[in-house]
Amino acid sequence: MSSGSASSAPLGTAARWMSERERVPLSVRSVARFYARTGELDLTALRIKSWVDDTLDEFLADAYGAIEAELEAELGYDDVDFRYETKLTLPVELTLGYLYRRALDDCDGYNPVTGEPTRSRGEAVRSLVDGTDPARRERLRREASEQVEFVGRVERVARLCTEALLDGDMRDAINDAEFEDFETDPALDDDERERAARIAQSRLRERVDAQMAGFPDAVREAYESAVAESNTHQADDEHFRALMARALGEGDKEGGDPADAVERIEAEYKFAEFEGEAGSLTVEEQGWPYCKTQYERVGVIYEGMIEMFRAAGIPIEPSFEHAVVLAIIGAQVWLDDVDDFAADRAETQLTPVTAEYIVADDDTEAYDRVVDISATYLDRAIEYAVDSESILTGIAAEYIYLSGDPGVLPGSPGRRDR
Repeated sequence: MSSGSASSAPLGTAARWMSERERVPLSVRSVARFYARTGELDLTALRIKSWVDDTLDEFLADAYGAIEAELEAELGYDDVDFRYETKLTLPVELTLGYLYRRALDDCDGYNPVTGEPTRSRGEAVRSLVDGTDPARRERLRREASEQVEFVGRVERVARLCTEALLDGDMRDAINDAEFEDFETDPALDDDERERAARIAQSRLRERVDAQMAGFPDAVREAYESAVAESNTHQADDEHFRALMARALGEGDKEGGDPADAVERIEAEYKFAEFEGEAGSLTVEEQGWPYCKTQYERVGVIYEGMIEMFRAAGIPIEPSFEHAVVLAIIGAQVWLDDVDDFAADRAETQLTPVTAEYIVADDDTEAYDRVVDISATYLDRAIEYAVDSESILTGIAAEYIYLSGDPGVLPGSPGRRDR
């Protein structure tokens, strides 16, 4: 992944050095790497990240609390702690951060996110008495009422998106009989865990439906359209599994020999062509390796999420949407598919990573391609993040890259020396 510096030389050099120190926390390394690349250092973005974390924690605690109450009633336990492992909320967090920043920029002297007075632009720092005076606080809040209302509307949509994404992910996990991500304390046996998963998903679906009723029909239509398009990828899963098995010489010979299956994986999976609309993707991006399959796998869901905000009357720039979609595609490949390579290979699950180890000439070439492909998506995501002035999204893309562990893959430099 490139990291050409747009910052001043001394600070840029120091930032690059810090981003490469493994003992430095990932969050700090991500900020340093982003600064070394772009010259952008926005401390407000870090404060916004803290506010976003608090908001998401509140959303999840509320949703999981409702699920826990249902589980206690249905399973007969006095006290149940429920958790669900997922990375799906990242795009919601990035969108919240982007919109919090807009509200903050539109206010002077008041923070519509935290409800606190702030220093007015161009003014000296006010005294603590000034900042805590109830009358002054209320006057500032009234002056910022439009932005306060905007933040409230944004958070309502973000809560709905969070629970809708969790509901969809839980439903997919149940359909695939994957219950390990449904965690409870006390721990449940297999039969109880499956029952708990179904109860949790059902309760979440009820909450989503209740929230949807408070929005225009276009919000539900945007979500359902994205889900329907994403399901197209799910429907192709068995076909791609069969192709992978044949390419590995593990399946039947129907449809061609292994060499033919390899060619079809390249044509139908790696370089599949778009038909009709391709969301925010440019013609160039549509030609990138695995773009169509991964766009249908994860990209459309998050474009649908952004369309839900727009349908609720909250405008979002195309460049921000673009940054989120490409960052999530990059994260899917660089984090999930890399981490799950061994399991996916064993289960004949075709992903960009397992595909590369089929179509490449050898493991070294496959490894290099996985690194390059992931960097292509994340680099472009950062460009769009800068264009949309969403520093938090750019830092998140750097964080995704630094979080990857490609050393687990065959052909990685560490393994080549063995």
